[in-house]
Amino acid sequence: MSETATPTASYLIQDAFDRLKAELDQLSGEGRTEIAKRIEAAREEGDLKENGGYHAAKEEQGKMEARIRQLTQLLENAVVGATPKDDGVVEPGMVVTVDMFGDDVTFLLGSREIEDSDLEVYSEKSPLGAAINGKKVGDTASYEAPNGKTIKVKVKDAKPYTG
Repeated sequence: MSETATPTASYLIQDAFDRLKAELDQLSGEGRTEIAKRIEAAREEGDLKENGGYHAAKEEQGKMEARIRQLTQLLENAVVGATPKDDGVVEPGMVVTVDMFGDDVTFLLGSREIEDSDLEVYSEKSPLGAAINGKKVGDTASYEAPNGKTIKVKVKDAKPYTG
């Protein structure tokens, strides 16, 4: 948990940090023990070349280890903050509505790991996130899309994410 954002830092609210830490603890403790037992049981069945259970368990182990590395990096570099103030200023941890091409687009600004709902999430480091971070309701901003076009947006609303 660092005090200042680094280029690889991600903003997380405390609830999300706690939830991800619990997931990491489960995967790196009980999860590893369980998968090791399944691999050993499958290994005892004999020929590993044609042992579907062994190969499935090894593949699951690889996915679990990748998730452990992802969570470890995310939590080590996380900037954990309280829910932002409801002051109409866009910052990580806010649900933001912008006018883009005449349509309202609502999303959460922060790490995708903050929330696992259907709410769209944009990183504060994304082109859109960086353009609106610090703007107030009513402000306009523009950013360069991946295709090279400049896109203008107007901040219509910014409220703290409440889960």
